[in-house]
Amino acid sequence: MQVVICDDNVENLKDLETLLLQYGVRYPDVSFDMETYSDASVLLQKIQREKPADLYILDIVMSRITGIDLGYEIRKKSEESIIIYITASDGFALDAYNIFAIRYLLKPVEENRFFEAMDYALSQMENKKEPLFLVKTKAGLESIPYREIAYIESCSRKLEIHLAGGGKITSIYIRNSFDEEIKELIRAGNFLSVHKSFLINLSYVRKLTLNNVTMINGDSIPISRKSSFQVKKEYLSFISEQYK
Repeated sequence: MQVVICDDNVENLKDLETLLLQYGVRYPDVSFDMETYSDASVLLQKIQREKPADLYILDIVMSRITGIDLGYEIRKKSEESIIIYITASDGFALDAYNIFAIRYLLKPVEENRFFEAMDYALSQMENKKEPLFLVKTKAGLESIPYREIAYIESCSRKLEIHLAGGGKITSIYIRNSFDEEIKELIRAGNFLSVHKSFLINLSYVRKLTLNNVTMINGDSIPISRKSSFQVKKEYLSFISEQYK
């Protein structure tokens, strides 16, 4: 696992390095390839030109380039990389949340809190072997396996994720367009946009007509007129792939 640590305070950087090494001693079966940076601009250049690391441990308040700046740059390249923020202030929690950081640790970083964050990071990496759709809700950040999503509706600038097993998860107000929010799901192959406000999981389609899709749970999803031909083509292609 490639781990990158960045803090412009050299003493704090050494403390984080020591904590990671101690974690490695406690869990010798976990192998780390560690890189440390005291200059955020150097790390920024690396992020922009190379493949992202598995895990980033970033100070937030640094001169010129902040950990939040680095986080947004990482997210341009990867939704899979895990980010842990370290800071002396709790004033950046919302920014960290928007970047999908898994933990927000206050300095001085206590060993038990650091170890718990690392435990969670490793568990998230295991879970990422199964694709997850991350959605911000009033209750916090939800991770929904792709296979559990029957369809998603965009309603009043919120996402309503309808689950294959029943139930619904509603996001908070989204800033991005619906197309931007669902682009990763479309890349997965099983999902298809049938209307400007609906994305369906083809695995849960019961019946397709010219104007509607009926899902396994009985819900009827409208198909836009301009999408009708392409939806039928994609659905037939999906079905044929299942029976090869």
